[in-house]
Amino acid sequence: MERVLLAEPRGFCAGVEMAIKALTWMVRAFDEPVYCYHEIVHNKLVVERFEALGVVFVDDIDEVPNGAPVMLSAHGSAPEVVRRAQEVGGYTVDAVCPLVTKVHHEVKVRARKGFQIVYVGHAGHEEAEGTIAVAPDAIYRVEHPDEVRSLPDLGDNVAVLAQTTLSHRDWGGVVNAAADRWPELWSPGRSDLCFATTNRQGALLDLVDRCDAVVVIGSTNSSNTRALVQLANEAGCKRVIWINRAEELPSDLTGTVGVTAGASAPEEVVDAVVKALDPVKGVEPVRYTDEDEYFPPPRNLRDLLHAVRGFSALGFAAPARTAHLDDRRIDASNALAALNRLGPVN
Repeated sequence: MERVLLAEPRGFCAGVEMAIKALTWMVRAFDEPVYCYHEIVHNKLVVERFEALGVVFVDDIDEVPNGAPVMLSAHGSAPEVVRRAQEVGGYTVDAVCPLVTKVHHEVKVRARKGFQIVYVGHAGHEEAEGTIAVAPDAIYRVEHPDEVRSLPDLGDNVAVLAQTTLSHRDWGGVVNAAADRWPELWSPGRSDLCFATTNRQGALLDLVDRCDAVVVIGSTNSSNTRALVQLANEAGCKRVIWINRAEELPSDLTGTVGVTAGASAPEEVVDAVVKALDPVKGVEPVRYTDEDEYFPPPRNLRDLLHAVRGFSALGFAAPARTAHLDDRRIDASNALAALNRLGPVN
């Protein structure tokens, strides 16, 4: 093939960076196995890597042994799950993305004020289930404009909120249908849609018209990765290939190939894909915007790390007597790679 157009930004978002680093540090801080409620992020390779290091992923908090360290996933958990984790876990860290926390807060506030909430989200997705559980009697989940038109009369106080990883196209059609039904519809001043999801979609649109094919990297249960695949198809791309790892690439790609990655896909997979494609005319980055968003680790995890004597013992080459954790300097991919070099700790 001739050339690779490489989308920028791509791959890990700020929320995924925070969650992966948080679980990485939990693994090193505890001798016993760490339990994680749901996949920490929706990426098969990341989950498999943590499993190899002794992390136990569960879909029911009651599967966690009393006193075990527990992490709650980046997608956000139902209030009852958070409460049970704190009761059962010996040490509980909630790695929920702050953007999801914002939506949970909006649900609480609107429900308290007597609003009925139209929530745009995918059935069965962990983020949607956790959000709906915040105020289940006040929320109606929809995915398509037709479903909005089929809702019962919700009165005059109606709000619309969204799963953060939706595409603008998924969100826009539903909001328009809801606004048609309820002219006084309330919506947040700042969009619920994740900035990273939006940026990755914008970067894809900037290169798709120049491509003979587009490769989208990410797992099949990743909502934002699915949105990238749908967007490439809707934009008229001749061929869209959705893979989780470089070994899944077809061998017959020719011409110009665009490459992007969902927000939970590791950069090492992108590197392997580009190497496998081996374009004779090289790689051209296509920059849509710069991202500098940063989410710090959960506060109680920061307190734990500060209490661990000699942070260098966790395998990140920090000064042995460091009093301050500057985790901005630590990339999630590098932190996880360092953890793998150290091997299982249980």
